[in-house]
Amino acid sequence: MTPQSELEINGVKIGHNHPTYFIADIAANHDGDLQRAKDLIFLAKEAGAEAAKFQHFKAESIVSDHGFKNLGGQQSHQVKWKKSVFDVYQDASVDLGWTPELKATCDKAGIAFFTSPYAFDLVDHIDPFVPAYKVGSGDITWPEIIQHICSKGKPVFLASGASTMDDVQRAIDAALAVNPRISLMQCNTNYTGSLENFRYIQLNVLRCYREMYPNMVLGLSDHTPGHATVLGAVALGARVIEKHFTDDTGRTGPDHAFSMDSKSWRDMVDRTRELEFALGNGIKKIEPNEEHTAVLQRRSIRLARDVNAGAVLEAADLEVLRPCPSDGIPPYRLSEVIGRRLRVEKLFGQHLTTLDLE
Repeated sequence: MTPQSELEINGVKIGHNHPTYFIADIAANHDGDLQRAKDLIFLAKEAGAEAAKFQHFKAESIVSDHGFKNLGGQQSHQVKWKKSVFDVYQDASVDLGWTPELKATCDKAGIAFFTSPYAFDLVDHIDPFVPAYKVGSGDITWPEIIQHICSKGKPVFLASGASTMDDVQRAIDAALAVNPRISLMQCNTNYTGSLENFRYIQLNVLRCYREMYPNMVLGLSDHTPGHATVLGAVALGARVIEKHFTDDTGRTGPDHAFSMDSKSWRDMVDRTRELEFALGNGIKKIEPNEEHTAVLQRRSIRLARDVNAGAVLEAADLEVLRPCPSDGIPPYRLSEVIGRRLRVEKLFGQHLTTLDLE
């Protein structure tokens, strides 16, 4: 299938000619508390997010306790976890009984509710409640789950962190085999929050994605500090942005430290909206707010001395000085003016018009 160039979620259109769509990934930042999850939904809406996203998984269906314990110690950002990987995932799982209330809360807040489901049964459970799905980077090499999610016929955001171009093409091929409503998101899946990660986000991969999939909606799923990468991605054509969201980056939990709080999120959205205005439509012209400046700063051909009617203009009779009224003759036409005869007397300092010349 050919990917759709425009997606729609709850009446909001997403694509090249529409504002950037912001997904607040609440993920595990609910800290196992339903009321906290609901509060974060409202905060995300106030901060400018269009969607509040959760992650539905059960520890036993996403991680192997045996596998992680035999890696020889916890790795990367997990080194700071005080519990085992299995236990952290167990604590971070979303109670399936919360689903109707989370959906109702999102409806009340006026924000879309969707999730990354990490098992076939969870996809089926959540489907009646969501208008879209997110496939996390960790599942990019699992075509079966991608196709099962895509089979629901809803927009699917596919993150491509820690993957090769072969992985991306395999996943996109699997998705497009059953669903054209796909958004491909560049991503780097290092969750340490280190400034060093800016070296690895590779925003220019978005250029490659655009060449590969000219019509596809592109995005960025990001874990770097601040929003410099977001502005860069939008400038390169991304129209979907996902960042982790919390109310306090100092809280204990697997995702808080590299999340954005409501203040930084609001700043990100506001700066992005400014950038969208600044990007424009690519047509070079004198803009409405430059019309006066064009008169003031441009030069026009003026008389360097008094010249009688009927005189043939010489170079010594002319000079080019600001301003240039709307009927003024610009300097690039100077060669056309020299040698022409004046119809009327012109005084020193006056600008020439085409009506002045025979």
